[in-house]
Amino acid sequence: MERVRDLASTRAAVIFTKSSCCMCHSIKSLFYELGASPAIHELDRDANGREMEWALRALGCNPIVPAVFIGGKYVGSAKDVLSLHLDGSLKQLLIEARAIWF
Repeated sequence: MERVRDLASTRAAVIFTKSSCCMCHSIKSLFYELGASPAIHELDRDANGREMEWALRALGCNPIVPAVFIGGKYVGSAKDVLSLHLDGSLKQLLIEARAIWF
């Protein structure tokens, strides 16, 4: 679990994904469109991916991917991130975390 916490706090925006997940792709695309360059950790391509999945589950991530962290804090999965985007608060969170500048 410590590795997940360390990775989640290394950059302003961090997304744990799986390469075959269409929602993960959509969330990554949204972040890129907003001008963010998140750290992406694809669990199915990481040697420690299985352990990271367990750690994410223990942190309350459900579903496990995409698991989005902004400013080192878990903000949610695809549904949560899309809700934040629709109400306008996602961009503000990214600005406050210094993931984007405006």
